[in-house]
Amino acid sequence: MISFHILKKSPKSNARLGILKTPHGEVETPALVPVATQAVVKTLTSAEVVRTNSQLLISNTFHLHLKPGEAVVKKSGGLHEFMQWPKPIMTDSAGYQVFSLGFGRDYGTGKILKEKRGEKIVRGDQPKAIRITEDGVRFRSPVDGREIFIGPKESIKIQEALGADIIFAFDECTSPIADEAYTRSAMERTHRWAKVCLEAKRSRQALYGIVQGGKFKKLRQASAAYIGALPFDGVGIGGEFGDNKKTMSAMLRTVMKELPEGKPRHLLGIGHLEDIEKIVREGVDTFDCTVPTHYARHGVAFTSRGRLDMRKMKFMTDRKPLDPACDCETCGTYSRSYITHLLRAGEITALRLLTFHNLYYFNGVVAEVRRMIKNGKL
Repeated sequence: MISFHILKKSPKSNARLGILKTPHGEVETPALVPVATQAVVKTLTSAEVVRTNSQLLISNTFHLHLKPGEAVVKKSGGLHEFMQWPKPIMTDSAGYQVFSLGFGRDYGTGKILKEKRGEKIVRGDQPKAIRITEDGVRFRSPVDGREIFIGPKESIKIQEALGADIIFAFDECTSPIADEAYTRSAMERTHRWAKVCLEAKRSRQALYGIVQGGKFKKLRQASAAYIGALPFDGVGIGGEFGDNKKTMSAMLRTVMKELPEGKPRHLLGIGHLEDIEKIVREGVDTFDCTVPTHYARHGVAFTSRGRLDMRKMKFMTDRKPLDPACDCETCGTYSRSYITHLLRAGEITALRLLTFHNLYYFNGVVAEVRRMIKNGKL
């Protein structure tokens, strides 16, 4: 199980400092949770991820169910032994894949719309490639095409076999182009599944419920009140926030007012640099995001002076470190010139060096946010 202690609340905002205690150690919150989708942070070993000052990882239940399968992970001693990660782990519930492999794929949308769309998903619609039912969701495996059924009971069983410290209830993550009727229907289904997950769990793992409701204020309030009243160990905030991030802070504020103050709050899938202070200000304790690792694999370094596209030829003769203000292993050892050479030569070591730096940098940003809360500046 876990425990959560609030050390300080900000007098200026809803931000708070906390300690999340788990069977695999303590996490200082607010904290970034790097994504280890298939039991690995892409390009890095677990020992390297530790050296980026990462405190907690999240792995993907759906993808680990596909390969290697939870039975293999369980026989290996669970995720911690399997991937040799000594710190806490979360696993999601596969609820995000209900969106990403469903309406997300059908309409080519993410959780935040980049532009206004004319299409609307209405109550009764079904995605092309999956089937959502009252009992769960029927998927086609992207690996071999076989049919896979995951519902709340199945999700909990898989996550129990994987053995993470914190697991999530199965939910339906809705599309930003879903109308209010569809979003309400999906939210109510998520609420029913939440109760099934609580009843199905047999392990001592911490279980978080998930708030849905999309961009609709009344639905978010209703979902937060419902999930917050159930005996979950923490709360995840999922789904989409409409067609721009300006509504995100207001929606988070709405949600937080309905949640029990003493339980940890995790924001699922949000964490660009410009988001971090905003979401922490609203009371988010942990958040997962692929940005530092995803951008690294595309040649982008985050620095104290902004993003650098290290594929550009202008860096080929630049002997400075990625960020002269950074003391990570990459910046202390290698030049921009060398990393650009590796990228342009197609060498995969470049992706490792950039991933290490980006994670270290993001964790440094969050550590500074914690200092700001401690010093009464946020």
